[in-house]
Amino acid sequence: MAEVIDIERVSAQLESICERALDSESRHAAELAAVHPSFRHSAKNLVHYIALRQTDIRALQEDLSALGLSSLGQAERNVMASIRAVQSALQTLTGDPRNEHGEDRRVFELQNRDADTHKTAILGKCPGDRNVGIMVTLPTEAGSDLSLLEEMIAAGLNIARINCAHDDERVWAAMIDNVKRASEEAGTECKILMDLAGPKIRTGELLPGPRVLHIKPRRDPLGRIIAPRRIRLIPDDVVWRGTKAAVVPVPREMIEHAQVGDDIRFRDTRGKKRQLNVIQKDAKGLVVEISKGAYIETGSKLCLYSEEQGEKLTYGVGQLPAIEQPILLRPGDTLILDGDGTPGAPAVEDGEGDVLEFAHISCRQPEVFEFVAVDDRVSLNDGKIGGVVRSLHDDRLEIEIIKAKPTGSRLRADRGVNFPDTDIRLPGLTAADRSNLEFVIKHADAVGLSFVRRPADIIALHEEMERLGDGEHGLVLKIENKKAFNCLPHLLLTAMRRYPVAVMIARGDLAVECGWERLAELQEEILWLCEAAQVPVIWATQVLERKAKTGQPSRAEISDAAMSQRADCVMLNKGPHIIATIRMLDDILRRMQAHQYKKTAHLGKLDFPDDPPEND
Repeated sequence: MAEVIDIERVSAQLESICERALDSESRHAAELAAVHPSFRHSAKNLVHYIALRQTDIRALQEDLSALGLSSLGQAERNVMASIRAVQSALQTLTGDPRNEHGEDRRVFELQNRDADTHKTAILGKCPGDRNVGIMVTLPTEAGSDLSLLEEMIAAGLNIARINCAHDDERVWAAMIDNVKRASEEAGTECKILMDLAGPKIRTGELLPGPRVLHIKPRRDPLGRIIAPRRIRLIPDDVVWRGTKAAVVPVPREMIEHAQVGDDIRFRDTRGKKRQLNVIQKDAKGLVVEISKGAYIETGSKLCLYSEEQGEKLTYGVGQLPAIEQPILLRPGDTLILDGDGTPGAPAVEDGEGDVLEFAHISCRQPEVFEFVAVDDRVSLNDGKIGGVVRSLHDDRLEIEIIKAKPTGSRLRADRGVNFPDTDIRLPGLTAADRSNLEFVIKHADAVGLSFVRRPADIIALHEEMERLGDGEHGLVLKIENKKAFNCLPHLLLTAMRRYPVAVMIARGDLAVECGWERLAELQEEILWLCEAAQVPVIWATQVLERKAKTGQPSRAEISDAAMSQRADCVMLNKGPHIIATIRMLDDILRRMQAHQYKKTAHLGKLDFPDDPPEND
């Protein structure tokens, strides 16, 4: 026999939630009074939602569903109105004609008008009939290639992101100029977000390897050469900004003397005789082919044999980039993380394989060492390598590697370092951030605050922006560590002192700090809280990453992109196939919005035949 639900008990539970919500509003009165006027209702709704979620209401939800009423599963849009609407429905069920609570019609609206206003204020309007924005991190080439931005915007880009951790003001200015020119020509709006680099903890430099280039012709599966390798010879007095790896600098005189059909002969670093054939000459230099593998180093002698003039001229190879020699780490190895800036190097072993010197690499922010304790976990290279601090000193940490490939994982320079168990208390704004902020305010629409951990970080940015005379730029909070997630309500209330605001779920670092298995749960909770605060959310990190890099997405990426419809904007990272990736994401988002708005399913008609197919 089905259980009879006590409606009076359910009503009392709902009233208790309302009382907690009002009490929460009183306790947060000072924070609510400080928010921007445009966020007053939104901030109040956020503290009501926090009160709602402070207890487990799953049993109450089951009772409400059994009564055919809203189970408050979407109450974050308007918490008090949702509860009052359910209370009114309960009164109707009991035959009580009174309606003490009235109705707020906004609770029945699928889309929250305030939230839409806040979204447009910082992320702009989406192109066409798509309701989720597309943001792309601009590559360096966007500063010199206007057509790249034109294609991006035509494909669906409406927010350009510039990462201040890379390039410089000259390149940023060129990027911004191209964004504005391309958007004006397209007759559409494209917002610009500039992310401050923040106190990102990274590994330092490695000892440079030899300045040598290994040229490898194409081979078949049996190792037989099937096609020559092409490389480009450029004048050694110019800076090459292309993306091709096989580039060799030579004296300009050699470029001028050489002609198509000439041969260039040399001995490689192993003493093997090799020959390059000149197949093309253009304004950038020479294109040559080689049919055998070779190693060319800085200073290698190249002999140009001119077919027309019968001359033999000798030239030296210019400065090649040093090969990075990563540190190979296996489970059980020891890594020294030091703070003196010494270039990193692999372990030194004797002839018996015994370690004489541990592998070591520097940390660019050694001030974090004062917050670290023995047995704290350390994550390196986006979680691909993990370890535990076994001993610590003022200027170094001794780390035992416990997570790596059995064959060894490579640690390179400028890779992220995370301390999931450590309360890092670095300033939210670095000296570089303060220096860059003036440029950002002059040229961008919104500022991204990276690695925010506490409300004081936001206050410091607010104060710096006010010092620079800015009162209208949007702020994007990047949630990428455990500390930020745990105090997200307070971060939101602090950020809402200015208008407008958005939140970016930086899923890469967040997963490393909190655990990959928790990522889906964390991003869900962030979406809930931001929906309650009526603050737009940017879904970021590795969305269609494989598609952007290789041109072919994985099945999991497609599902992830479809789920991103629940956010207000989706961020793509740069890659050689970025135009096709933007088009694919645009298509997925448009298709999914026919089926879903955030957490709400749209039940359109499903086209299935009434009759089963005939057997063949």
